[in-house]
Amino acid sequence: MRIADGSNALDAAGADLDAGSGRVLLHGRWTADQGPAVESASARIAAQGLSRPVLVDLSGLTRLDTLGAWVLERTRAEIEAAGGRLAYAGARPEHRILLGEMGLREPEPTPRDTRNPLIRFLDSTGRRVIRGGGEVLAGLAFLGEVVAAAGRVARRPQSFRLAALVNQLEQVAFRGVPIIVLISFLVGGIVAQQGIFQLQRFGAQSFVVNLIGLLILRELGVLLTSIMVAGRSGSAFTAEIGSMRMREEVDALRVMGLDPVEILILPRILALVIGLPILAFLGSLAALAGGGLTAALYGGMTVDAFLARLQAAVSFHHFAVGLIKAPFMALTIGIIATIEGFAVEGSAESLGRHVTASVVKSIFMVIVLDGLFAVFFAAINF
Repeated sequence: MRIADGSNALDAAGADLDAGSGRVLLHGRWTADQGPAVESASARIAAQGLSRPVLVDLSGLTRLDTLGAWVLERTRAEIEAAGGRLAYAGARPEHRILLGEMGLREPEPTPRDTRNPLIRFLDSTGRRVIRGGGEVLAGLAFLGEVVAAAGRVARRPQSFRLAALVNQLEQVAFRGVPIIVLISFLVGGIVAQQGIFQLQRFGAQSFVVNLIGLLILRELGVLLTSIMVAGRSGSAFTAEIGSMRMREEVDALRVMGLDPVEILILPRILALVIGLPILAFLGSLAALAGGGLTAALYGGMTVDAFLARLQAAVSFHHFAVGLIKAPFMALTIGIIATIEGFAVEGSAESLGRHVTASVVKSIFMVIVLDGLFAVFFAAINF
């Protein structure tokens, strides 16, 4: 009995069934362009396989592609699911490989965790701690690579790419001035306003100058600037290096005998270390200007009185505290951003995930570093 779709084409997909032995001889092209014929023949093979074991002979096929192989494997799976059996014979080596690749496999069931919920929580916490420790060690190792690259550049100044440093300074510092000055101005005004409202209860609204002077110069100015730089420049570093990783440009640099750390990382980190203190200084001035304007509007304080009070309340070492923190925060942001960039794999999802991780980790570490500096300066009474 012939099993086919009724086509008169000599090379059309079909099958001949030997009713006595249950052997099915396939013939023609079981390819995508013969889709209806392939589906029709496979349906009749499936019907035969429900009543007896079927042996499918592939020796008569002129061509088999992935569609034909997938339909055959789907038919075999349907027959076996119904309790029948289908086997292949006469398959050429390339046919066996194709059928093996198209084989329908059931997904492995996810093992059920039967442990106590407390044990699962402790296990999850321990794994996160170990993973965090590994990331810290990786960061220290990467910092060592950056220091080594800086040492090599110091021995060979002609190899340093000054144009790249200038470009990164423009992107990090110059183009970042407007947004940082604006936000710092607004935050300084908000802090002064809330301070005036609270201090008016005690008739001490003039002490708002001491509040905003110490808070902005020692803590808030550099911290707010670092957070904005982490969100603006740190994410850009991760996205740029991650995109280069996806396009294999980093591997191309290594093939050409160039060090990616010297070419890509060093100019960016140096730009951050130079640019962040400048931005922190400008941001602090803008915040003080916002606080002075608010003090004049809400507290009735003149500009001369504000400046005189500010000069009496703060000294140079308060200003120095913020500037001392800035390079360390810049180095932290640069290391985290570039590490996450190098960790990007070949997908857009990976790029987005590592950019998010870069911003979150940078902001977290900046806040932690600011707290450590606060404890240190308090301990030395500086």
